[in-house]
This record gives sequence, C-alpha cells and structure tokens, in this order.
Amino acid sequence: MQNIVNFIKQTFKTNEFIPLHEPRFIGNEKKYLNDCIDSTFVSSVGKYVDTFEKEFAKTVGSKYAIATVNGTAALHISLILANVKTDNEVITQPLTFIATCNAISYIGAKPIFVDVDLDTMGLSPDSLKNFLEQNCEIINNQCVNKTTKKLIKACIPMHTFGHPCRIEEIKNICDIWNITLVEDGAESLGSFYKHKHTGTFGKIGAFSFNGNKIITSGGGGVIVTDDEVLAKRAKHITTTAKIPHPYEYVHDEIAYNYRLPNINAALLVAQLEQLEKFLALKRDLAVKYEEFFTSNKIDFITEPKDSKSNYWLQAVLLEDLKQKDEFLEFTNKNGVMTRPIWKLMNELEMYKDCQKADLKNAKYLEERVVNIPSSVIL
Repeated sequence: MQNIVNFIKQTFKTNEFIPLHEPRFIGNEKKYLNDCIDSTFVSSVGKYVDTFEKEFAKTVGSKYAIATVNGTAALHISLILANVKTDNEVITQPLTFIATCNAISYIGAKPIFVDVDLDTMGLSPDSLKNFLEQNCEIINNQCVNKTTKKLIKACIPMHTFGHPCRIEEIKNICDIWNITLVEDGAESLGSFYKHKHTGTFGKIGAFSFNGNKIITSGGGGVIVTDDEVLAKRAKHITTTAKIPHPYEYVHDEIAYNYRLPNINAALLVAQLEQLEKFLALKRDLAVKYEEFFTSNKIDFITEPKDSKSNYWLQAVLLEDLKQKDEFLEFTNKNGVMTRPIWKLMNELEMYKDCQKADLKNAKYLEERVVNIPSSVIL
C-alpha cells in the first residue's frame, strides 16, 4: 500500500498531511467579505443573500432558490413543504449521511429503507418499485403502507459523493404512487443526469455548503423548486414567519430561524464564481486516480451511465472488509486521510427498528467503499 500513499502525495505535491477535502478560496472571497463587513449588513438581510439565491437558481436551472443556514435545515424545510406530518413515513436509502434521516425525524415522521444500486451507490428504483408493490396500496389517492397503515408521503434519494442515482426512474415511480420526490443533492452540486442538474427532478431539492463541500461558506444550504407558492412559503418559514413590516414584529405561525446570514452568502457568491474551475480540476484528479488504481487492480468508482458527476469525494471499492480496514489504517497512519463510507442508517440505534427492504447492495458497499483525498489541486 506504500505505492498508493506515494502516488497520492506525489499527486498533491506534498509530504505533509493530506486531508480528505479542504476548501479553496482563490477568488473574490475576501473582497466580498470585506464589502459585507463594511456595509454592516452581516446577518439576515443584505444583498449577498439575494445575489446568491438568484445565481444559484441559474446555475442548477431551477426557478427559485431559498438559502438556509445548512443543508440539514434545507432538507427539514423541504419535507415540510412536501406536507410530511408526524407519524407519516418517508422512503430513503440506508447508505447516506445521517442528516437525511434526522430531517425526517425532526418532523416526527419515520424512515423506511430501500436498497441502493451498486453502480450509483444511490437509491435503487428497482428496490423502491418492489417495496411499494409488495407493501403498499393506493387509498384515496394516497400511498398507504399495508403493514403500518401509515401514509408514505415522500421519498428522499441521495446522490452519493456526487454520483447521480437513477433519478428519472425514481421520479416516475413516485408519480405513480403519489409520493412527493424530495432530492437530497447535498453532495451533488455540478452533477447532471441526462443533461439535467441533480436536485431539479423532484418537486423540491436541497443542497449543502458545509466546509467539506465543493463550494462552502463554512455552513449553508439551499432549497430549490420551480413552484412559486412553495418558494414563497420556504422563504417565510425559514425566516421565523415574520410578516413584512417596517418596524412591527408580527409572526403568523410557528416557524424556524433557518436564514443564511449575509456574511456567509458573500462567501458563497465568490465560491460559486469558481465552481466550473473546481469541477474541471476534480475531473482531472478523477482521471489520474482511475488510471493509477486500474493499473493496481483496485476498483475506482466512476460516474454512472447517463451521468456527469462532480466527483466531490473520490472513492475506491476494495475487495472485502479486511482489505478496507487495512487500507484505512495504513493510509491514515502515513499522513493520507481516508474515510470509510457511512455506517448504514438502519444499523444505528435510533433507526434500527425502521421498516426495510433487502439491503444487500448497501451492506456490500458499506464493507468495501473508502473515500480518498479529493481536494481541488490548483
């Protein structure tokens, strides 16, 4: 494995510790931050929030974008917009970051887990279709779980590491079963499926700008939709449901303080200007990794069919759990940060009792997938 460590250090041109993914601030970040500070509008009001929302919507091809304080908040609000209520159920994948399931739980709803595809690592339309046909029925135009007698209101597929899942097929299945599609695009800014940007296939999509994402403001998230009514409601309930007035404080419902501060938005506007460059450099890194790992008889995970991935986090698929553990231990001990894919959500204490389909693909990937350094190399 020493040759792997040597190759990664040569590729990143350093013998120092190599993190998994660090941000790059090479454009107008300081300029816009200083402008924001000088304006004194550093909190919930300011031109950079408006500019970011407009430019982000243009970037992904949605009509509306509503900035939030982080990606989890964006998912939480997206589920509220999808009319998910307490005791409803939401179908998702077990191979995901915990924010996907936590957002479901914040509402008092419960996740149902279906399997992922081996090539996309995202929710499998085949597993979704089989689960619905075997366990559900349509009553009064609503999807009812025959086992729990509860309504299944939404489905959240996640584009794992920026690789698009078979989202078009998933959407078609959701439409047949009257289930609202909410896309978790937290990791997939800059990724496309059949030339359409991820996050825009469903009624609502959510993205994240955490410090390790392809662009970042230290935190931050955004909701996208083409529905004007939903967009206005998203803006309203993420800003404490305050009725606009020059000086009075009147709020018309219990809502959330999920607004993105203007100073974070200033950083995001500058980062968004660099997105195309970041994407190109990440693709260059993926080409180098694929060539190296293929020559060393290790599977490097590449973009699925009909997709253009952002290659946010590069990943390899090892032979088995033993090789995975050896790989993680050796690389991390030798100054190259690597990370296993997430523990399956259905194996966590708080989600172990959730209904699930056969999750053999998810388990296979959990035991073998490792992320390797993926920062943009300038």
